Amino acid sequence: MTRRLFLTCAVAVLAAASVAACSPLGVVNAISPDGDSSASTAIRYGSDPRNMLDVYRPQAGSGPAPVIVFFYGGNWVSGKRSDYAFVGRALAARGFVVVVPDYRLYPQVRYPDFLADAAAAVAWTERHAGTYGGDPAKVFVMGHSAGAYNAAMVALDPRWLGQQGMKPDSLRGWIGLAGPYDFLPIQNRTTRPVFDYPNTRPESQPVNHAGAEAPPALLIAANSDDLVDPARNTGALASRLRTAGVPVRELYYGGVNHYTLVASLSPTLRRLAPTLDAVQAFVNDTLGGSINGGVSGSGSDRRTSGPAR
Repeated sequence: MTRRLFLTCAVAVLAAASVAACSPLGVVNAISPDGDSSASTAIRYGSDPRNMLDVYRPQAGSGPAPVIVFFYGGNWVSGKRSDYAFVGRALAARGFVVVVPDYRLYPQVRYPDFLADAAAAVAWTERHAGTYGGDPAKVFVMGHSAGAYNAAMVALDPRWLGQQGMKPDSLRGWIGLAGPYDFLPIQNRTTRPVFDYPNTRPESQPVNHAGAEAPPALLIAANSDDLVDPARNTGALASRLRTAGVPVRELYYGGVNHYTLVASLSPTLRRLAPTLDAVQAFVNDTLGGSINGGVSGSGSDRRTSGPAR
């Protein structure tokens, strides 16, 4: 089988699995090489059985590495960290220490309890990053879909890290892939009970926490996303952050959808979109102090891109 045919088949399987409402990511893990990384798995960060995480590390590197805490999606009702081993391996191969936590899901909990788990995972990371070769002063949070919501709320709403004795400015930045940041009134029937619809609190929406104290952001979405509208969510949040003077990189890719956007982090599927390159560049530029270089007075860096070819 040629690489082109293999890629075509992999994307077809992802699409079919997504339509069937099951996890499509086992196939991505299966076709994603381990690369230059190693993993420490099933580490406890809290008291609940779901409070477990995996850590992925570069096999080589000099000095403490930047750290990325990645939250997966699943509409707050499904997901497991092992499905996202490909994310940990891909980012670790680029020189980052990567933490992938599980968190409590509905119906065990509702909003905002999973955000308390997310903040606890970040606090664990800050305390233990050095043990795994990471720099606790260079922590970023990242997520896809519902996980991007979790990352956004941890980065923007000081209540959650505050419960852990931390502040959002302890984060160096955050990265959201196809995140729902402004979704009231809730249309998705699966999501409604998670947020106690129709009594959903306005403070549950990330767009309502876009203040000047927020860390720099990289927001990526698919041009065509039938699940999370990119203009209303990514575009609106980027605009509010920009107005507040927060450095933002805003990227939209063709050739991917809501599901394949995160799959494009896999080295095997990276030709779908340059997502992995964008994340690496954002982290490196933020740490290098060039995130504001050459941007407008609003402190934003808006870019619109097509798929990688």
